[in-house]
Amino acid sequence: MSVIRRAAQRVHETPNAEMTTLASPTLGGAAQSVWWVRMRADQTGPAHVMDREQVWTVVEGAVTVEPYGRLDAGDSIVLPGGRVRRVVPGPDGVSALVTAPGDSRATLPDGTDRGVPDWIA
Repeated sequence: MSVIRRAAQRVHETPNAEMTTLASPTLGGAAQSVWWVRMRADQTGPAHVMDREQVWTVVEGAVTVEPYGRLDAGDSIVLPGGRVRRVVPGPDGVSALVTAPGDSRATLPDGTDRGVPDWIA
């Protein structure tokens, strides 16, 4: 059993979002990673492919996950691995909890390997 204290959580800021790692393999050996995503209305995620399934739950605001559709607060979506997706926040931004296997890899649609994102590792 691992207890991950708030002080151990990592914050990763990109031009597209702020991700706070809540649990991951590097924070206590979890096979699953959990992170909190915050995106302002003027931020948009890039088109990308994750090789493993992810589950997104919107806590506040709204988000459109292209090509799957819009999610509002309280909605969850199970995103399959291996498919292109793009995350676009609603007019008030979005806050979501996300989980995926701790070894999930990202690639760009052109096949460029981006590796395991820092907030998942």
